[in-house]
Amino acid sequence: MHRWTLTTALLALAFVAAPLLADHHKPISLFDGKTLKGWDGKKQFWTVEDGAITGTTTKENPTKGNTFIIYRGKDGKAEFGDFELTMKYRIGKTGNSGIQYRSFETKPGSYVIGGYQADIDSGPTYSGINYGEKFRGILARRGQRTTIQENGKPKVDAQFADGAKLNDKVKKEDWNDYKIVARGYNFKHYINGTLMSEVTDADTDVRRAKGLIALQLHAGPPMKVQFKDIQVKLLGKSADAGEITGAQVRADIAPELASLAASAKPQAAASGGAKKIVLVAGHRSHGFGSHDHKAGAYLLAKQLEESGLGFKCVVHYPGWPTDASIFDGADAVVIYSDGGGRHPAIRRPSNAKTLDALVEKGVGVGCIHYAVEVPKGSAGRRMLNWTGGFFETHWSVNPHWTIKNPKLAKDHPITRGVKPFEIRDEWYYHMRFREQSQGVTPILSALPPKESLTRKDGPHSGNPEVRKAVLERMEPQHLMWAFDRTKADGKGRGFGFTGSHFHWNWANDNHRTLVLNGIAWIAGVEVPSTGVPSKTPSVDDMLANHDDAPSPDKIDKAAIAKKMQAVQ
Repeated sequence: MHRWTLTTALLALAFVAAPLLADHHKPISLFDGKTLKGWDGKKQFWTVEDGAITGTTTKENPTKGNTFIIYRGKDGKAEFGDFELTMKYRIGKTGNSGIQYRSFETKPGSYVIGGYQADIDSGPTYSGINYGEKFRGILARRGQRTTIQENGKPKVDAQFADGAKLNDKVKKEDWNDYKIVARGYNFKHYINGTLMSEVTDADTDVRRAKGLIALQLHAGPPMKVQFKDIQVKLLGKSADAGEITGAQVRADIAPELASLAASAKPQAAASGGAKKIVLVAGHRSHGFGSHDHKAGAYLLAKQLEESGLGFKCVVHYPGWPTDASIFDGADAVVIYSDGGGRHPAIRRPSNAKTLDALVEKGVGVGCIHYAVEVPKGSAGRRMLNWTGGFFETHWSVNPHWTIKNPKLAKDHPITRGVKPFEIRDEWYYHMRFREQSQGVTPILSALPPKESLTRKDGPHSGNPEVRKAVLERMEPQHLMWAFDRTKADGKGRGFGFTGSHFHWNWANDNHRTLVLNGIAWIAGVEVPSTGVPSKTPSVDDMLANHDDAPSPDKIDKAAIAKKMQAVQ
């Protein structure tokens, strides 16, 4: 589970494992001392010995990478925000371990965890530090009080104690008391009653308001680590009601809220009560006929305004506008552009913050084709909050193939008036979606052919996981999806559409109507039963507004007409 934007930073604390806890003033035991009930880890490594959760590796039974046992709770979804977590631990002569909190699974079922870690070490250096497992590295060494800056790097505010001398407080190969206090975005680690490190996380793009509790078994030489007397006590004034509202965090980040409010000017209604759509068209890219962002954006804008549904469209080209006032009164932002590190919404931090502020207000966001791809990490987490899914390198793929027998979502407004269709495109698939696809509805799905995975593994071409999904499990892949943020503790809607590499495919009525319906839906417009009305574009319509077209005397209109007829 990830927390990707300020929206979820404020709202996530409203449901911190409430079903699990009865009296929130008293510590709640997370381990019964006899079984692993409520915990989930690889059985070959985790057992109960000496009344303790015990992780063991041997020469015969090593772990190839760090592995974790995760507290799932009664409903399998236990997560915690503000708390005091206490336990006893004992580690052998060799090895390294840690206690994860406000953490996340990197991939379901992998038992690989990222997030804040209270470190445990058999050696003299690391016990008590705050380590960001798959999460920015060391955040505070022993004896340090740090602030994590917006760039993710720690700034040492004070060396409040000598780290080497603090090691004297740790009992070697014996039981130690560990206490973690997480309050707002301040984290303190204590061993045997002594403060070992303190972190204040001001990295608003990455810091986490809630998450999993887990215990680590480290890769490397054979080792053994044990944990017992594991208890958690929720903090906050709202503990009596069985939840933490986030008021404490809201006060902590009030300046950031004010900054967001300032960056998103008041939403004035578009003229005549129309729904305002801002289409951000990316720079020149693949040449005439492919990735025609400008031509495609103007075509969609024209179709929307001529639909009779009351749209006012503004196209900005090329890339992200320098004047954010273009978004004033916007009901939806649609991005049709190149992606990855060139994605216009994340090329500059200010761009992403502008879109964050709009999403905070409930503005819809739609991304078309390459614009569904951003780098994983903070940008990926943002995209999951904006649209519910994204293309992740070394996980998703981008082959050219023809969809056949596609499945359209039943009873969803975006599929109204749309019939199954066959069309060749660069259909990206195997997207990275929100955990458990919370709020995400597949709109267009199909099973890719084997030929789409004949390329060697690479950041866009293939990987073992996508091959298992398609070639072994034969799972249909989602080529368009809708995201209802209200089902994920947010406001507004989003969508992703992986097709439209080829400009001429807009001539296919079903292909085009899906995207027009998607734009209407994220803008809060009731989609007609027959879909957003639009006319099949003419050759001249399709040749308008290109940024990379040959001179008119070199354009073969008859050949263009054949391309359009071929996809209809």
